[in-house]
Amino acid sequence: MGLAPYGEPKYVDLILEHLIDVKEDGSYRLDQRYFNYCTGLTMTNKRFYDLFGRPARKPDEEPLEQFHMDIAASVQAVTEIIVLRLTESIAAETGIRNLCLAGGVALNCVANGKILRAKHFDNVWIQPAAGDAGGALGAAQAYAHLACDLPRTVKPNDAMQDSYLGCEFSDDDIRQRLDSVGAIYKKLSHHDLIAQTARVLADEKVVGWFQGRMEFGPRALGGRSILGDPRSQGMQKNLNLKIKYRESFRPFAPSVLRSEVGNWFDLDGDSPYMLLVDKVKEDKCLQMDEEQGKLFGIDKLNVPRSELPAITHVDYSARIQTVHEETNPHYHQLISEFFALTGCPVVVNTSFNVRGEPIVCTPEDAFNCFMGTEMDALSIGNFILHKGDQNPGLKRDYKSAFKLD
Repeated sequence: MGLAPYGEPKYVDLILEHLIDVKEDGSYRLDQRYFNYCTGLTMTNKRFYDLFGRPARKPDEEPLEQFHMDIAASVQAVTEIIVLRLTESIAAETGIRNLCLAGGVALNCVANGKILRAKHFDNVWIQPAAGDAGGALGAAQAYAHLACDLPRTVKPNDAMQDSYLGCEFSDDDIRQRLDSVGAIYKKLSHHDLIAQTARVLADEKVVGWFQGRMEFGPRALGGRSILGDPRSQGMQKNLNLKIKYRESFRPFAPSVLRSEVGNWFDLDGDSPYMLLVDKVKEDKCLQMDEEQGKLFGIDKLNVPRSELPAITHVDYSARIQTVHEETNPHYHQLISEFFALTGCPVVVNTSFNVRGEPIVCTPEDAFNCFMGTEMDALSIGNFILHKGDQNPGLKRDYKSAFKLD
């Protein structure tokens, strides 16, 4: 999904002719002769590689080429064909105006945005842990209700309350844990912590943000996040290469105050789980000149697309998270303070981890990740840590420790 906008969907017909039979109602059947996931250790096999004329790329050894971008664009296009046909046929057959999505494909934010814009449904809700983790949660809830006779209580609006279901730590606990790993920190009032963190972001520094309960699901939602200034042209590449240690093309998401989302993006609704993609407002976009328009592939990455280049993808889209005061007041306060300083109600938000590791859970995890990357500051509880204050002997080598995910 992230690589697709750099390519052209040249292989859609080849995919539909050989790999998957898609009906008008969206039902489909894969030709299993091209796949290996049922009986082997890889997703695809030699027949698949022969169809496209080359073997799978070795991520650690071979560069991304235009071919790979075109494959990504083609698979994304076919995915969108299927989900749009499926959802249109479901709406026509049932007349139901509310749609819930789950499963791994529901993490495809681009397809989700197109479902919403197709307007076959009044409301679209996407399980924030779409995939195996959410399936486990659903199975536990179903068993509790069906086998143990526990009542099924339906609350108004979104009962998951932005998915902050994980553990949290008191300031006393955080202090003890930071002391145990040799961290150098300052204890601040909550007001001063928000103000100092917003100032660090406004200075185009990168901040680790560890506050409140941990998120449930694959998206960092302002509980365990790495934050940056979306106005910075180099922020996307620096976060990928110096913080996340992954390919530079991967886009980052904007966290935006819910009250301001319609002023900056075409989306004017709720997207609390960062699972909808929509366009940056046209008046915020920067059009490419003639020479820039001739660029192909990854060369497009260095062309700023909007006033918020760090979160605007090459197709002028963004994967949006709306931040609500009711469900995450600390994060809302931080973005509001950043808005007051800069006139920008948006911050860059990515998960607090490096490639190959899960999102940090404990204060020790957060400090180790902070010391293993080029983050500038760490805001954790009411404590703030600056990289320059730390013992250099505690620096960790994360860059070479993990393979590409």
